[in-house]
Amino acid sequence: MTYAPETTVPAQAASAEAAYEKLAGRFRPVFARIAEGALAREQDRVLPFEQVRWLNEAGFGRLRVPVEHGGDGIGFEPFFRLLIELAEADSSVAHLYRSHFAFVETVGLEPEDFQNRWYPRVVAGEIFGNAATERSGNVIGTTGTTLSRDGEDWLLNGRKFYTTGTIFAEWIAVTASTEGIDGRQYAVVRTTQPGVEILDDWDGFGQQLTGTGTTIFRDAVVPQANIIQRSVSTTHEPAFFQLVLLAVLAGIGRAALADARSLVRDRKRTFNTGSGELFRNDPLILQLVGHLSAKVFAAESVVLAAARELDAAADPELDLTHVQRYVRGEVAVEKAQLLVPELVQSAAQQLFDITGASSTSKSKSLDRHWRNARTVSTHNPAVFKARIVGDYEINGTTPEGLHSIGDVRTAG
Repeated sequence: MTYAPETTVPAQAASAEAAYEKLAGRFRPVFARIAEGALAREQDRVLPFEQVRWLNEAGFGRLRVPVEHGGDGIGFEPFFRLLIELAEADSSVAHLYRSHFAFVETVGLEPEDFQNRWYPRVVAGEIFGNAATERSGNVIGTTGTTLSRDGEDWLLNGRKFYTTGTIFAEWIAVTASTEGIDGRQYAVVRTTQPGVEILDDWDGFGQQLTGTGTTIFRDAVVPQANIIQRSVSTTHEPAFFQLVLLAVLAGIGRAALADARSLVRDRKRTFNTGSGELFRNDPLILQLVGHLSAKVFAAESVVLAAARELDAAADPELDLTHVQRYVRGEVAVEKAQLLVPELVQSAAQQLFDITGASSTSKSKSLDRHWRNARTVSTHNPAVFKARIVGDYEINGTTPEGLHSIGDVRTAG
């Protein structure tokens, strides 16, 4: 007996997929242009200023701005699908937008007058960098970067590291401490204003083109209107910030799989210990490619499953409490952090088992996939996430999102 394949697709699912394809169609030509020069930029260490400009001109930075403010207003799942596609083209370019999109999420949580001030800048193509972390000296939960009153304005002083994306941006969201005010604040400053110096001194072995270096502030003037009072709270921001990295990892996996396809298809050489067939027909090589493909599929599926949980948490029709919304998104992303890095690093490693010694040639730079994946994976140690998820599952403890990094507090 034979069976005809089922071809009926629920109308709602078909409509969502068609909508995504239409959205992606706007950006795929730009992604293709970015991918064309990605290898050369990696080998010559050329920062992707031009590629960022292409994306800004295409409106990439306004994807999450609400429609009523002139943006696309897309949900989390289609957003992260697009980010994965961009990361496949160039993982550094996708990564450097992390701070920008995080700031857009922050704007959405602020009062209407703040939104009316900053959303138009995003819609106009301006992007935002990040200056949150310091190398050392700040106790966790505090910052050595300070704001001090200067008439009606403030003066910003400090030195930040890991300022990803800032060198490409028009604005920087800077975390700072203010005497007499609890917690930390965001000071939003122009990258080109006096008192701001951005250095391209990132020396990591992966994600080398993200502009992840030092930014220095010396009496940089900040108007009162550019200060955001922030506190540790249960919002979706920490989960979103981490899911961006996982989407970048999924894109790296897709890039490794793409290289595996082309290398195996084109390979003419083989080993006498093998089947004697071309690699494209050797069952053992095909088996390895199959495993690599499955790991990449699993990583992307996990990322998008977490994105759907963020969408569900934001759905007003579910009538969730503030804490329920936070927990639903945060737990999903923390679970994803336990799976995606390992899957993608394994896939990037397996690429070398598929292609042989020639794959180690510097001209191919295939090691970039593993280096990039390993670098992204270090941003938020998974071991801490495993403990948090376990504590939630057993004891119902509300998970704590990543809000700050600093020196250990000492007694006394």
